[in-house]
Amino acid sequence: MRIAVLVFCLFYSMVGLSQTCTTRGQNPTTAFPVCGTSIFKQQTVPLCGNKILPSKCKSDNVTDTNPFWYKFTCFKEGTLGFMITPNNLDDDYDWELYDITGHNPNEVFTDGNLSIACNWSGETGLTGTSSSASETFVCAGYGKPLNSKQPVLKVNHNYLLLVSHFAPFTNSMEGYTLEFNGGSAVITDTRTPALMSAGSNCGGDIIRVKLNKKMLCNSIAPDGTDFYIDGNPVTFSSATGIGCSSRFDTDSIEIKIGQQLPPGDYVLKVKEGTDENTILDICGTALPTTETMAFTIQPIVPTPMDSLVPVSCAPRELKLIFPKDILCSSIAEDGTDFSIIGPYPVGIVTASGNCADERTKEITITLDKAISQKGDFRIQLKRGSDGNTLLDECNEETPPGSSLPFSVKDTVNADFSYNITYGCVQDLVAYSHPGNNEVSSFIWDLDDNMASTQQNPEARYSRFTEKQVQLIVSNGFCADTAKQTVVLDNFIQADFSVAEDNCPLEPIQLTSTAVGNIVSHHWNFGDGNTSNEVSPNHIFNRTAATREYRIQYTVTNAIGCSSSIEKTTKVYVSCLIDVPNAFTPNSDGRNDMLYPLNAVKAEQLTFTVYNRWGQVVFSTTNWKKGWDGRFNSELQASGVYIWTLTFTDRDSKKQFSKKGKTTLIR
Repeated sequence: MRIAVLVFCLFYSMVGLSQTCTTRGQNPTTAFPVCGTSIFKQQTVPLCGNKILPSKCKSDNVTDTNPFWYKFTCFKEGTLGFMITPNNLDDDYDWELYDITGHNPNEVFTDGNLSIACNWSGETGLTGTSSSASETFVCAGYGKPLNSKQPVLKVNHNYLLLVSHFAPFTNSMEGYTLEFNGGSAVITDTRTPALMSAGSNCGGDIIRVKLNKKMLCNSIAPDGTDFYIDGNPVTFSSATGIGCSSRFDTDSIEIKIGQQLPPGDYVLKVKEGTDENTILDICGTALPTTETMAFTIQPIVPTPMDSLVPVSCAPRELKLIFPKDILCSSIAEDGTDFSIIGPYPVGIVTASGNCADERTKEITITLDKAISQKGDFRIQLKRGSDGNTLLDECNEETPPGSSLPFSVKDTVNADFSYNITYGCVQDLVAYSHPGNNEVSSFIWDLDDNMASTQQNPEARYSRFTEKQVQLIVSNGFCADTAKQTVVLDNFIQADFSVAEDNCPLEPIQLTSTAVGNIVSHHWNFGDGNTSNEVSPNHIFNRTAATREYRIQYTVTNAIGCSSSIEKTTKVYVSCLIDVPNAFTPNSDGRNDMLYPLNAVKAEQLTFTVYNRWGQVVFSTTNWKKGWDGRFNSELQASGVYIWTLTFTDRDSKKQFSKKGKTTLIR
């Protein structure tokens, strides 16, 4: 086993020896689209990869060894069940599943938090997920289970599954079968394929089709025979899926026509092409031949500035939308195709398009500063440093002087003030905001489960602590948030410590443990004496009997709020330690227990009672816990009993040992 582990680790030290993956499907961005009802058979696995993956198995050098990647979307939440069956059951296949919702697929190589399940077991044979498995993340090593716990998928989340072929010594290229079953999640898009839109280029010789979902690239007839124009004998020369050069699926198709269509209204229809099918989705569902889509070829006219994406608070960018594609090469990068007209100067520093195939329907204009003051503006088109305004895909120039209006409001500030009126039971805090710059919305979080939408609310607090207060203000265009800590420091509570047992005519220390901003202290010792010290010493006189005194302590703060507490302390007649020579355990409340008397200053005390045969019938280290005349719950006979007492004097630290006799009387 040690040799096997060493060999396993040696392989992982060889990361980087394989070549870059170039086959489609062997990189995250070119992953196979998955249909949950299909069985995927991969006959061969090209040798490549070995990029390190930041897996949850942090102690392992996990790599995408000879990989294939699969992508899918969850349409119904549930568990994911799947199984990978190697063509050669002696092969070791591993896998890792990622939730890439909102992420670039290549982030799997940098963000280990995207992983939601994996199995890197060193064993060979079938691997996947199982409802009976207990581990979601199975890391590398021999003897590890080949199945992982089924992960839970979330609706509308996007996932990537890596299947990695671990073959460091044989360089085996034998493939596998991947089948999804056993889980409750639905990863099959059951929507019927449909046409969403169609349009032409300005020359009328290209039709661009948009579908409602991704369709398989290899199901598109290259000669364009999946489509025809109703009532028009025009022939299509080719059809190409946008992005199909690097992916397996697309939702956009460009159809080239053998001639130029004149301006007018047309209807595009679907039929089976020369490949004997219409276009198919990843589950093999065909685009129905009943699908039609109307489109219009417009006369060639300049493309107007159509609209402006609504601006947000303090905009630093403006985004223009055009009805037709604009040539990216016609956009002056320095932004001189545009100017801003308004109540105060606003400069432009750059302009750029969201360019694909050198065309764009969006142009982003970057300003020299954020527009933070209220005003009505216009963005106007002019000929820039490149000698033109903007050219559409037909090389038609949008006329200079075209403009679009927009407005901004002032930015707002949520900073607020407050005033505290302190009280003994409640504190009143009055909050205020000036409402500048047309602020119309106030959302207060006043802590202690209190909230308000007033401009100047009041809050009453009965807990005197720090309050975390937040205000969000808005004028319907700009918003701001402010937070402050409001300190209510008038909490006051009296408390003190005093010894439970004390000796007469000796100073007793009373120590204040009161909390709050205290300005005065008052003590009533219960014997007719008082004190205004913080932590006074007090001497109680000797009395004829042991006595308990009720001590009252009151503290007051600067606003006149007070808090009081009472505690009792016992003062003994004497602190001379002795043991009675007789006791009567008859439950009459007098002399019922045998124990050392007045052992206030005894430390490390042990009191033991023996019967006439030397047997211990009672022992204690608590001088207040006496013997009740029983042994093993049995009443002991009247007679003489021996006792021993050892202790250390608290003041002198001297050790004492005493011995005596006591008569038990019944």
